[in-house]
Amino acid sequence: MVKVAARRRRRSPGRAAAMLGVTAVTSSMLAACGSSDGMQINVYYAPEDNFQEVVDDCNAQANGRYEIVYNKLPRDADGQREQMVRRLAAGDTSLDILGLDVTWVPEFAEAGWVEEWTGEHKAEAEKDVLAGPLETAVWDGKLYAAPKNTNVQLLWYDDRITPEPPRTWEEMMEMSRQLREQGKPHQILFTGAQYEGLVVVYNSIAESAGGHILSEDGQSVVIDPGAVRALEILKEVSSTGLTDPSLTNQQEDEVRLTFQQGRGAFQLNWPFVYASYAAEKPDELKHFKWAPYPGVGEPGTGRSTIGGYNLAVSSSSQHKEEAFEAALCLRNPEHQKFSALMDGVPPTIESVYDDPAPLDPSKQADPESNPTMEQKYPMKDTIRDELKDAAVRPLTPAYQNLSIVMAKVLSPPSAIDPQSKAQELRDQLDEALSSKGVIP
Repeated sequence: MVKVAARRRRRSPGRAAAMLGVTAVTSSMLAACGSSDGMQINVYYAPEDNFQEVVDDCNAQANGRYEIVYNKLPRDADGQREQMVRRLAAGDTSLDILGLDVTWVPEFAEAGWVEEWTGEHKAEAEKDVLAGPLETAVWDGKLYAAPKNTNVQLLWYDDRITPEPPRTWEEMMEMSRQLREQGKPHQILFTGAQYEGLVVVYNSIAESAGGHILSEDGQSVVIDPGAVRALEILKEVSSTGLTDPSLTNQQEDEVRLTFQQGRGAFQLNWPFVYASYAAEKPDELKHFKWAPYPGVGEPGTGRSTIGGYNLAVSSSSQHKEEAFEAALCLRNPEHQKFSALMDGVPPTIESVYDDPAPLDPSKQADPESNPTMEQKYPMKDTIRDELKDAAVRPLTPAYQNLSIVMAKVLSPPSAIDPQSKAQELRDQLDEALSSKGVIP
């Protein structure tokens, strides 16, 4: 997964639970008593500050038929995947609901570790879900997960430096050069370290150029002219003084901090940067603006690579029917809105973006204590528009192999020779793809 490094604000457990309609008494009774027959539904999911409140509410709705238990996975994506892979490969029956990074669904489905969603469960999981997030939950034409939360990168800028944002990478690089000549902050900031973040940047530029890394069925390597054009752009932007000198050490938070310190004109990053800017530079927030991901060649062609998590039901679960029901509850519209406002994870359900009500509809809206989607996500329409035509990372069970190879080949971006790197990618990705193995 591309890391969502959101800055989250904690709310008191009682207050947050009340906003979900769960009283402290009900939650404590469920925790003490469990379900009437002792059935436990284990959900293995990434750390999310207020996710336990969602679990508590779903337990209240289950009315004692089962108890959902939140098992926190490691914070880093590799650690999350490794823990689940090892246990699933061993046939561990205690795993019921799995929180899968959007890149893992093909791998887990192909390995037979997750159940297909069918019938009413499938219909509910797909209902009103934006096209981009839904695509990440499908493998081989079948739905294997329910989209829980999503993410896309935006172009962020300071309107005191650039009143109008660039619409393409070409425009952005030219504006950067002009700003440099004027002695103004000019750097184009993005994740250039040797990890998944660099792969995301490359995939986004390639897709914006109409390119492809793999074939649509994920069975063969392509690296077509659009993908080569992405290599040319990475080379140009990183070798001509338009990026930060520490580019090869920058991940999401380093990019955010560099921009906040006034050392950049543009940053390509996830929406978490808005909340951070609001908290750390509130007096300048009115100048912190956003725009769609820049295109390549023509305005309007930009496609940001999608991030996020999906919920899947383990094939080894002994309580599959209850697990499907619980998973649907954990990512229903009400809970997606709660998680968006409390933990900064954008919803996959389109109607949530238009919900005008505050977190607690019985109380007056307040940006701090009882926010609305409009207050927490002023950029929500741009996010939603990007999600309708977002770029998806190559869908293949071997994605982990491919990601490691691409990060290595692309680093450092300033050393890229487009034609030779394109052939190197074809050769090495073909080897990684043909391995057809799961990295333990």
